[in-house]
Amino acid sequence: MPSPRSGRTLKLPYDPAEATAALSAADPKLAKLIAKAGPFTLRLPTQQSPFEALTQSIIYQQLHGKAAASIHAKLLASFSELADPRPGIPHAHPSPQHLLDAPNEQLRAAGLSHNKALALRDLAAKTLDGTVPTMAKIKKMSDEAIIEHLTQVRGIGKWTVEMMLIFRLGRPNVLPTTDYGIRKGFALTYLGLKPNTKVTPDLLATTAQMEKRAKKWQPFCSVASWYMWRACDLAAKT
Repeated sequence: MPSPRSGRTLKLPYDPAEATAALSAADPKLAKLIAKAGPFTLRLPTQQSPFEALTQSIIYQQLHGKAAASIHAKLLASFSELADPRPGIPHAHPSPQHLLDAPNEQLRAAGLSHNKALALRDLAAKTLDGTVPTMAKIKKMSDEAIIEHLTQVRGIGKWTVEMMLIFRLGRPNVLPTTDYGIRKGFALTYLGLKPNTKVTPDLLATTAQMEKRAKKWQPFCSVASWYMWRACDLAAKT
């Protein structure tokens, strides 16, 4: 997931030390990975509504981070005259109505593809009609209910919402079983995949394998998932 635009962060709604201690006690193999990878350092960005977080997620889909960041910045800059920027944020974020009212040429000039422009307009419309809840409402909803609501938006799939649950909302028990990095990290940690092996689909972990193991990880699957990504980082350094 992309880094927050502001350097300020929110505290996680759970204790990282408690989570890693519980995971280490429940799963010796994961305990070894945690010891090797180091502390859990996830932090939540401040000042992002669901609309803002999902706008960024849509832009970043299937793009290199730097290219996506450039498009995101250009889009925000194109709305700079419509709203006052908040402290610590380089450009103002458009409201859903601002985005709906923007001409296609403005969105294309920022670098958005036709499909992403349509997705952002649908996100804006569904934010205005209440399909996309406010942050106040979303905090009271279950993970499953959030996924059900947000996947109604064009271009938003379950994986995108799972990333939001982990990286924006700090939900502790999310397991994105379709994520490539998590599947590879699981294979490296539990299935004997070697760091220098060329990865083919048959070598990646299956949903069934991960869900079976994840019974040991409850209620901190998000933290365990984060360490599966760290397993990939460690493998890349060998």
